[in-house]
Amino acid sequence: MMTNPDVLIIGGGPAGLTAAVYARRAGLSAVLVEKESVPGGQMATTPEIENMPGFAAVDGFTLSTQMAEQAKALGAEIVTGEVTELSLEPGELRAAGDVGPYMPKTIILAMGARRRKLDVPGEDRFAGRGVSYCAVCDGSFFKNRPVAIVGGGNTALEDALHMAALGCTVTLLHRRDGFRGSPSLLERVRSESKINVLTPYIPVSVEGEKAVTGITVSHAATGGETTIPVSGVFVCVGTIANTELLAGTLPLDGEGRILAGEDCMTGIPGVYAAGDIRAKQLYQIVTAAADGAAAATNAAGYINY
Repeated sequence: MMTNPDVLIIGGGPAGLTAAVYARRAGLSAVLVEKESVPGGQMATTPEIENMPGFAAVDGFTLSTQMAEQAKALGAEIVTGEVTELSLEPGELRAAGDVGPYMPKTIILAMGARRRKLDVPGEDRFAGRGVSYCAVCDGSFFKNRPVAIVGGGNTALEDALHMAALGCTVTLLHRRDGFRGSPSLLERVRSESKINVLTPYIPVSVEGEKAVTGITVSHAATGGETTIPVSGVFVCVGTIANTELLAGTLPLDGEGRILAGEDCMTGIPGVYAAGDIRAKQLYQIVTAAADGAAAATNAAGYINY
């Protein structure tokens, strides 16, 4: 195990995996630490990716596996574990947890983001047994049963289509009439007979005693409430950047993402931010990969300067 690599990459999503590839191609020793057993981050649980150049369609697990194998083939070390301690003192970078400790020359922060909760009654009570944040992970438990998908972005649209393909009757709930997701996905959702789009409705509570039996929603304009009978609720209402380790060390925006430019450089020499953890306009696999490439390239420049 390398404890003093040229670059330590924290997070194994598309940003981290691409950073590992570019670091090795630049001749740097690279260690990537990913807390999940399967690298890929949110990409790994995406059922179908249709906007990745070179692929008409590819499932996220396959793409994640291919990216990880490419990085390992180039000589990057991928470690399963979690970094829980981080020191970003200039010239004395250090990371530790259930792996390490590491004293790298540079660090690329690529911890990504996690799904945001609804924060309504019943959500926590049924989390993992009727309320889910990953349709790909848990969808098979609800085959041919009525479910609700909450959200208006690409993830919500993709999850609605995924559950419909499993034979579910799907109610897609969004607090606005307009959707943030891509028009092509929305067109597919609206043409799917098993999906009922319901807007503008706001979740009020998840209902049930021993199991989920419904979701109560209120109309965004009138406030009128109704309960929709469902066996499962899939929450797709955005993400929260995983920046808890960085408290007080780096400037963050209002959503908790690291303020760094397109060069991915932070205010600390040798420390870079890549992927969904960085404040930017567009959060996609391709932009995360671009961040990873930029971060590793600039890390090489910093080391070799």
